[in-house]
Amino acid sequence: MMSLTGTALLLRQDLRRDRIIVPAWLAVLVLMTYASASATGTLFRSVQERETIAASLNEQPGLLALYGPILNPHSAGELAMSKLTVLYALLSAILYVVLVRRHTRVEEETGRAELAAGTVIARDAPMAAVAVEACAVAAALGLLVCLANIAGGLPVAGSVWFGVSWAGTGLVATGVAAVACQVSASARTCGSIAAALLAGAFAVRAVGDAIDGLGWLSWLSPLGWNTQLRAWSDPRWWVVGLYVALAAGLLALAQMMRSRRDIGAGLISARPGPTAGRISSPEGLTFRLHRTSLALWTAGVALTGLLFGAMAPGFDGLLSGAGGRELVDRLGGTFIAALLPVAAIVTTCFPIAVISSAHQDEVAGRTGFALSTTTSRGRWFAATAALAWGGAAWLLLVTGIALWAGYASAGGVDAKAVVPAALGWVPAVWLVGGLALVGFGLRIGAVGWVFLVLFLATTLVGELLELPTWMVNLSPYSAVPAYPASAWTWTPDLVLTALALSIAGGAWWLFGRRDIS
Repeated sequence: MMSLTGTALLLRQDLRRDRIIVPAWLAVLVLMTYASASATGTLFRSVQERETIAASLNEQPGLLALYGPILNPHSAGELAMSKLTVLYALLSAILYVVLVRRHTRVEEETGRAELAAGTVIARDAPMAAVAVEACAVAAALGLLVCLANIAGGLPVAGSVWFGVSWAGTGLVATGVAAVACQVSASARTCGSIAAALLAGAFAVRAVGDAIDGLGWLSWLSPLGWNTQLRAWSDPRWWVVGLYVALAAGLLALAQMMRSRRDIGAGLISARPGPTAGRISSPEGLTFRLHRTSLALWTAGVALTGLLFGAMAPGFDGLLSGAGGRELVDRLGGTFIAALLPVAAIVTTCFPIAVISSAHQDEVAGRTGFALSTTTSRGRWFAATAALAWGGAAWLLLVTGIALWAGYASAGGVDAKAVVPAALGWVPAVWLVGGLALVGFGLRIGAVGWVFLVLFLATTLVGELLELPTWMVNLSPYSAVPAYPASAWTWTPDLVLTALALSIAGGAWWLFGRRDIS
């Protein structure tokens, strides 16, 4: 039988710890929703234009895979929320993974959960507290995006159902994260597993939406339910039950898994280290700690790149269709050029995660042990920065190669430009990673995530609200040329690289002149 003694106390503590990250994340998501809703009137000025654009979108497998289908071409709300229905709902799901991992597996890994278990706090209380918090955040986000849509001029009924779909996504993401956090004793590995599960759900839905005859696959993914709910026309209320049932099942499974393991352990037992040999450098240790995560990321971006690269040639047909040029301009050029910013934003999560893990190692006292040896501060910092930046460059290279392979195999023209286009986003990712290193130097672990969300909001909301160019270009994701849709120029990348190196140098100086832990 579950014992929930202390759940209310832990819930208050969790809410206090998340008093910055949760409101900030919700504010950005709500702002993006409002910007998309309010921009509908200027982007799509007539019903006929909406129908033309919707038909063009539905004819392109690549766009169907990325955003999902437009089921009702007459609906301004469905067209306005085309990007947010699936793709941005996936981005919102990251918040719930962060919360669940932070308050369960990270607490166990640092030993704080075992200390709490020695008091009146019951064993099941941490899981119950974070589940209540995450569900409350999901409900709040659903309500806020509903109000943002209404304030942006969209129909009330559709706005309510759209908010319900995002709330349902949050419930399912909470369950997925709870299950993933039972598998391994490593918080890094658990986070990678949760991300892989969500990416798999997106890939299954993408295949189902993009390939004729495989539409049934969309029903196997909770992200596919966001579209199948039909929020903006003839809503299927019973789909809401699918979110609730799956989330409840996943949370029950997580609780059962948790009851069958020791605190601090995972269901998959950690393998003992070798009896001979040792890791002789901080670079080797850092790579060993993150090699599983890097391998999962590599496989994920490779499969995603092949899938979307194979679908990209069909997008070229938009250029000759009615309204095609205007649609292409709104989506950022060719499909490859529109996809790469998304890939860069997602890839940025890897270096931030590496640097955040280094911060957690310091909080847990492991960094102090490492620096008590002959390892210098500079080399320890450099090992973290090298894996963060090198891993980001590697993932973008793999993304480019996979896109090129898929694009070329499907008969795409000028496929050789895809890999350079992907690598052109490396300086933007490095800049955000450099800001995360500043947070590491200041011993503030969330800095990287804050800047990622801030830059993402600046890019997306700035374009929708037609803010001044200089303001939009404050985000590195807006400064990179949309190559191969437009001409390449070296200036932005050189400036971003110089800024990234300067910021990283400042972070190294800060880290070298403060106390550890």
